[in-house]
Amino acid sequence: MLLKTFGWSFAVTALGLVAAAFYGGWTAFGIVAILAILEISLSFDNAVVNAGILKKMNAFWQKIFLTVGVLIAVFGMRLVFPVVIVAISAKMGPIEAVDLALNNKDHYQELVTDAHPAIAAFGGMFLLMIFLDFIFEDRDIQWLRWIERPLAKLGKVDMLSVCIALIVLLITSFTFATHAHQHGGAHVDKAQTVLIAGIAGLITYMIVGGLSGYFEDKLEEEEEREHEEEEEAARTGRKKPAVVLAGQAAFFMFLYLEVLDASFSFDGVIGAFAITNDIVLMALGLGIGAMYVRSLTVYLVRQGTLDDYVYLEHGAHYAIGALAVILMVTIQYEINEVITGLVGVVLIAWSFWSSVRRNRALADSEGNAGSDDKAEISSGV
Repeated sequence: MLLKTFGWSFAVTALGLVAAAFYGGWTAFGIVAILAILEISLSFDNAVVNAGILKKMNAFWQKIFLTVGVLIAVFGMRLVFPVVIVAISAKMGPIEAVDLALNNKDHYQELVTDAHPAIAAFGGMFLLMIFLDFIFEDRDIQWLRWIERPLAKLGKVDMLSVCIALIVLLITSFTFATHAHQHGGAHVDKAQTVLIAGIAGLITYMIVGGLSGYFEDKLEEEEEREHEEEEEAARTGRKKPAVVLAGQAAFFMFLYLEVLDASFSFDGVIGAFAITNDIVLMALGLGIGAMYVRSLTVYLVRQGTLDDYVYLEHGAHYAIGALAVILMVTIQYEINEVITGLVGVVLIAWSFWSSVRRNRALADSEGNAGSDDKAEISSGV
């Protein structure tokens, strides 16, 4: 099971490290290994959240997530995305941006750094909305009840999460503009950029999240209809194509997953520049990490880990909220990537341990109840 799920990740790791060694020797080998570990540590919460969505999709779309989704994640976000950022921010063509990335790495890094406020605002707002919508929802299982119970009551107010997100964005952009003014106004335009990028992130979340939510609501109806069609196909001897069985709901959930992964990868891509400004090594290292995140997502789904450890999803969403705040703070202040990674790991580890303690308590209570029943039977006899 483990080899089947992580087989491609192991293979890509071997190929990536060998390619790095041929490209730049043992130094490049080490850099790629460090980048892969960085990506995995920063994206573990991504895997947990992804698993919560992926478990609602059938086997066909899980395979699409591991194949087409990986191509989008590795080549789209880890290779093409940084080049596109530079092309847009520096107002140059994509070919020029690629040439710059390969031949003038220092200037390329400067341009990506200049584009960081827009990236952080977009990704921060998208992730903040995910966290707010989760924390304001009234759910049967609550982890930190002293926080989640009152927030669930507040969540009954319509559009509260949108209002809070916009307030955070306004405060962030205003703080950025004030700081720029105090330093001669060199970054006044960036404040406007932050505001526009943040609104774009909010709109993206509402469009993609709205569509996926709409089709997710229809998923139960589709499953009933598809089950009937499968039975009919079995009777007639004709096999129904997997794509038709998957339905529109799965497609839009897949789209939602890709946008979610893009938002999660912002910190990894930006953090990678603290280690290297070589786009080839960056793509190799982050690509290897992205493969493990994908495999870990599928592993969590197939093992039913989220069902066994019920607080894991809570911990992942708190990590998302922390990452959103960190991204917004990094618009103005630099935060070490180690801190970013540790926050997510600590929150998820805490939620995992809470889940283990909950399972033990339930097992003990069931054991005590079973003993009481046996005692009653014995006394009755």
